[in-house]
Amino acid sequence: MAGSTSTPNDASASTLPITQPSKLYMDTETGEQVSKSELKRRMKQREAAKKKSERVPTGAVQAGVQQTPKDDEEELNPNQYFEIRSRTINELRVSKSPDPYPHKFAVNCRLSEFISQYSYLQAGETLPDVEIRIGIRVMTIRSAGSSLRFYDCKSEGVSVQIFCDLRNAAGNPDGQRFAEHHNLFRRGDIIGVIGYPGRTKPKHRPDGELSVFAREVVLLTPCLRQLPGVHYGFTNLEQRFRHRYLDLIMNDSTREVFLMRSRIIRYIRRFLDDRDFLEVETPIMNKSHGGASAKPFKTWHNDLKMELFLRVAPELYLKMLVVGGLDRVYEIGRQFRNEDIDTTHSPDFTSCEFYWAYADMHDLLDVTEELLSGLVKEITGSYKTVLHRDGKTYNTNWERPWKRIPMIPTLEQATGEKFPPPTQLHTEESITFLHRVLKKMNIQCHTPTASKMIDALVGELIEPHIDTAPAFIIGHPQVMSPLAKPDRNTPGLCERFELFVAGKELCNAYTELNDPVIQREMFMAQALDQAKGDGEAQVKDETFCQSLEFGLPPTAGWGLGVDRLVMLLANKYNIREVLTFPLMKDIEEEPKGEPKREVNIDNPAS
Repeated sequence: MAGSTSTPNDASASTLPITQPSKLYMDTETGEQVSKSELKRRMKQREAAKKKSERVPTGAVQAGVQQTPKDDEEELNPNQYFEIRSRTINELRVSKSPDPYPHKFAVNCRLSEFISQYSYLQAGETLPDVEIRIGIRVMTIRSAGSSLRFYDCKSEGVSVQIFCDLRNAAGNPDGQRFAEHHNLFRRGDIIGVIGYPGRTKPKHRPDGELSVFAREVVLLTPCLRQLPGVHYGFTNLEQRFRHRYLDLIMNDSTREVFLMRSRIIRYIRRFLDDRDFLEVETPIMNKSHGGASAKPFKTWHNDLKMELFLRVAPELYLKMLVVGGLDRVYEIGRQFRNEDIDTTHSPDFTSCEFYWAYADMHDLLDVTEELLSGLVKEITGSYKTVLHRDGKTYNTNWERPWKRIPMIPTLEQATGEKFPPPTQLHTEESITFLHRVLKKMNIQCHTPTASKMIDALVGELIEPHIDTAPAFIIGHPQVMSPLAKPDRNTPGLCERFELFVAGKELCNAYTELNDPVIQREMFMAQALDQAKGDGEAQVKDETFCQSLEFGLPPTAGWGLGVDRLVMLLANKYNIREVLTFPLMKDIEEEPKGEPKREVNIDNPAS
């Protein structure tokens, strides 16, 4: 299969631009490597802070590193906070009182289990005989005098209050020791709590708060950096994508997206396993980049002295496994395409592809409906989903059956033009006709091949109108599908479909071409398209062609874009929202007057 989706092309596949790193200097206060200008800025800040502290009157509370009040720390900038916090933890590293990075803390309960098990407790009710040992992250800290601390903490997307009362503290510390111990903790710290379950009984609230009544609180891992403020949160998209760990700490909605993603993949895997499909793994580095129309990433193997490509799709390997007698195979994995990045395209993405011997496209139409409609129902609890994108709301009903849209008749209706017979779409006369239709409909296409021009027409005249329910586009011309079997009824067409939801491609499937003679002819036609400027045209894979000579049974192949499916169900318009660590453009500024250096893959040493 062509995998999940093809992407717009732009970037070069042969060279990778890199930025020369600027010289870094050691900040002796924090141990960081920073730029010269940043180091100068920090030194000026420290000098100003030192002069300010010298002006504090005698008897006033000194703003020492360890004694800085938490309220005042909110006024510090991130670098000042990091410097102060780092000094405090460095002193603990030496004194080991306490050890800021202990090796282990034995837990006996997950926070979700604690909530479900003890939510029945009434206000003022406690269970002192039940020991709870739990590890959690501090999100906010409140105090009521020197003998009470309240920590709002979070673990695995669940929140709970830690109630610390001097009277419950282990070791019977006095008020000063209790306060000094709890003054070590800051927002973001990971702490271990030993206590018992209970529900508080506040004066002005009848219900109280389910809490862990702490006997002991242990610092497990300090947070050296300043967390974003509770009021404003962490909402900047660019920063969320670049610092996903912080995004997950601050935003439970991000966690929910990745939990949904995992459930979606598990459902797909279970669906295929239940139908006796075998999950396999195929190479990620290949000597050729067949299997989909896309630009590849290149790399170099030093020992073999061989240029290799990161795979754009696993299709050819999976079909070779079918040749070998594995009649039902599938793979869920990453693909890599060296093309533009936008809200629905990522250079690395996840697809699911399966190949099914003795089946055809018509079997796949039914299986696709069954798989996806059932998946949506199980994941969301309904057949209806909502997606907000580009100022438009897509209300999608996934209930079966789904509409079938014939490609050429629909284009004829949209353009008011009679298209040439499908067997003639590769001719120069048809190319001229398609140029004229594109100009008439004011549609841009920069690659003068029949495949690309028809695809451009479909992208503007059919795809955007698939917005209320999933629909299959069927009846693709053979020139668009070099790996698909010719249509058994209409010469010039092939047995292929694409599934579109909310105006975007989600699935691609066809009856596989298994005639080695025709397959070689199709690869030769792709070579001609490549000569005309189609950088995504597929290359001939002779190993694959030879495998067909041993006999590929009648086979159906299917590919799904997993990331796009997650976007649809999670109501996310940007693909980077559903990737744990999306690739981001380097934000470092290049030194003035210094040109960008390019690495030549053909000669890595240059």
